[in-house]
Amino acid sequence: MQNIVDFIKQAFHTDEFIPLHEPRFIGNEKKYLNDCIDSTFVSSVGKYVDTFEKEFALKVGSKFAIATVNGTSALHVSLLLADVKKDDEVITQPLTFIATCNAISYIGASPIFVDVDLDTMGLSPKSLKDFLETHCEIKENQCVNKTTKKIIKACVPMHAFGHPCRIEKIKEICDKWNIVLVEDAAESLGSYYKNKHTGTFGKLGAFSFNGNKIITSGGGGVIVTDDEVLAKRAKHITTTAKIPHPFEYVHDEIGYNYRMPNLNAALLVAQLEKLDTFLESKRELALKYKEFFSNENINFIEEPQDSKSNYWLQAVLLSDALQRDEFLKFTNQNGVMTRPIWRLMNELEMFKDCQKTTLENAKYLEQRVVNIPSSVIL
Repeated sequence: MQNIVDFIKQAFHTDEFIPLHEPRFIGNEKKYLNDCIDSTFVSSVGKYVDTFEKEFALKVGSKFAIATVNGTSALHVSLLLADVKKDDEVITQPLTFIATCNAISYIGASPIFVDVDLDTMGLSPKSLKDFLETHCEIKENQCVNKTTKKIIKACVPMHAFGHPCRIEKIKEICDKWNIVLVEDAAESLGSYYKNKHTGTFGKLGAFSFNGNKIITSGGGGVIVTDDEVLAKRAKHITTTAKIPHPFEYVHDEIGYNYRMPNLNAALLVAQLEKLDTFLESKRELALKYKEFFSNENINFIEEPQDSKSNYWLQAVLLSDALQRDEFLKFTNQNGVMTRPIWRLMNELEMFKDCQKTTLENAKYLEQRVVNIPSSVIL
């Protein structure tokens, strides 16, 4: 495996330690940060929050964008706006980052796990359809789980590593069963399915700007929607549900202190200006990886059919768990950071009793997928 380490170090032009994904600040970040500091508007009110929301909505093709403190809060509020309540159920995938299930759990709802597709690593329309037809029925215009007698309010597919799942088909199924589609697009800024940006197929979509994302503000998230009523409500409840007033503090419901600070938004405005450059670099790296690993008889994970991926985190598919562990051990011991895909959510203690399908594809991928260095190369 030494040749793999040598190739990656050569690709990144360094003999030093190579992290999995590190941010690049090569534009107007310092300029906008200094301007923000000089203005003294560093909290959740300021021109950079407004500018970012406007520019982000234009970038992804949504009518509205509401900036939040992180991607988990964006997803949490999106589920609240989808009318998910305590004791409701939400269908999602087991192969995802913990934030997906945490956001569902914050409400007191329960996840149901259906399988993923091997080529997208995202929620499988077939598994979703099979589960609904076997376990559910429509009663009073709501999807009811015949096993638990609970209402299934929403479905949350996640676009793994920026590779779009078959979101169009998933939407068709959700519409048929009166289930609200909420996209976990945390990893997929710059990704498209059939020329439509991820996060914009559902009633709501949530993105993340954590420190390892394709653009970052250290933290940060955003909710996107085409529904003006939901957009206004999102801004209201993420701003502690405070009724606007020059000096009085009146709050009309339980709200959340989830609004993005202007300081973070200043970073994001600058980062968004460089997104196209970052995307181009990642596609160039993907092409290099694809060619190299084809000669190593290792499967490099490419964008699925009908999709354009941002290649946020590059990944390979190894032959089995033994080869995966050897790959992880050797690369990390030799200065190249790699990591396995997430532990399946249904295998974690807090979700082990949740309803699920057989999950063969998710288990297969869990034992074989490894992320490799994916930073933008300057």
